Amino acid sequence: MKTADLYDQYGEQLQVAAPEFKDYGGRRGFHGEITTLKLFEDNSLMRETLGQRGDARVLVVDGGGSLRCALLGDQLARLGMDSGWSGIIIYGCIRDAEEIAAMDFGVKALNTNPTKSVKRGEGQKDISVRFAGVRFTPGEYAYADTDGIVLSETKLNITEPAA
Repeated sequence: MKTADLYDQYGEQLQVAAPEFKDYGGRRGFHGEITTLKLFEDNSLMRETLGQRGDARVLVVDGGGSLRCALLGDQLARLGMDSGWSGIIIYGCIRDAEEIAAMDFGVKALNTNPTKSVKRGEGQKDISVRFAGVRFTPGEYAYADTDGIVLSETKLNITEPAA
């Protein structure tokens, strides 16, 4: 499941996110149904969401592009991995990058910052969010790897590489 191959096969059916993200998780390729959060410098809703059963979904977090604090650290990444999430795409920062790189969990974010977020319990869940030139809609599908992120309104027929 390479995003370049998906684009070659499905082309204009896909949205392609602007190449703004870096790979931080140990799992470089991940995909799944989208669940969204919209928040700003407050990761309380992320903890709640990542603690729920992931069912191989992708959590997309519109953090407003803030570079002032991290929205994800190693504890939340481990929670998401253990809860069965495929990965997370964050329009914001992470911290604990070295620890996250050792996890079998997909993480794409803008950058790193050692500063932790505030905890006010603010944010919205399962609304369409827009960043990187695309709209992320709950219930649609995200496919991510080292080449980038593509989005599809429907689940794509993909073949996983043989182990």
